Amino acid sequence: MVAVNPDQNISRKFDEEMENLRNYVLKMGGFVEQQIRRSTDALKTLDDSEAEAVVRNDKSINELEVSIDEECARILLRRQLASSDLRMVVTVIKTITDLERIGDEAKRIAKMAIDISEHGGVFHKRYIGITHLSEHVIRMVHNVLDAFARLDAEAAFDVVRNDEKADAEYQSIMRQMLTYMMEDPRTISESLDIMQAARALERIGDHAMNIGEYVIYLVLGKDIRHVSIKDAERDIVS
Repeated sequence: MVAVNPDQNISRKFDEEMENLRNYVLKMGGFVEQQIRRSTDALKTLDDSEAEAVVRNDKSINELEVSIDEECARILLRRQLASSDLRMVVTVIKTITDLERIGDEAKRIAKMAIDISEHGGVFHKRYIGITHLSEHVIRMVHNVLDAFARLDAEAAFDVVRNDEKADAEYQSIMRQMLTYMMEDPRTISESLDIMQAARALERIGDHAMNIGEYVIYLVLGKDIRHVSIKDAERDIVS
């Protein structure tokens, strides 16, 4: 009869806990990504039922955040973590906070869709900029979740770089909306809703960038927050 090493069992159970933790984050991230897609689709089609579903589903994101947060607390209480494992738990705690906030922004976009629809508005071709911005930030969220899944610091840094493009597209939309409102005051209410939706998308890009920074910290142990992109890139290469 082969003796079972208790330490091996403990180690195996811990590895399973950490893998489950990562999977929970990816599950939450996948749901959040779906919420962004559904909310932006609802805005483009002014589909009330789709937008209302996004608003209702936000509760599920909040519940996932609480559940994952509690699991992190249990791991911290039960285990004496090595530095790399501690970075994983810290990264998870920070990441789910940003994912929850992305969910809030998706809900905000859905509410803008409902407001435009209820006031008899139309999603005009001139709002094409918000379509481009939504596609860009959805890619950012998808790519940063993939970077987290693969522990890929370079892919995460690509997401950090791409936030500048999201900011530029957002500023372009703001200028266009101001021009439309000055040219035709009848568009003010609708344009303000579009501006709020664009602001929500820009914030989603910011949260995706934050998660990218957490992944870099997780993989490389380097905190690149509050430094320029150029300095951060030089620090990572060095």
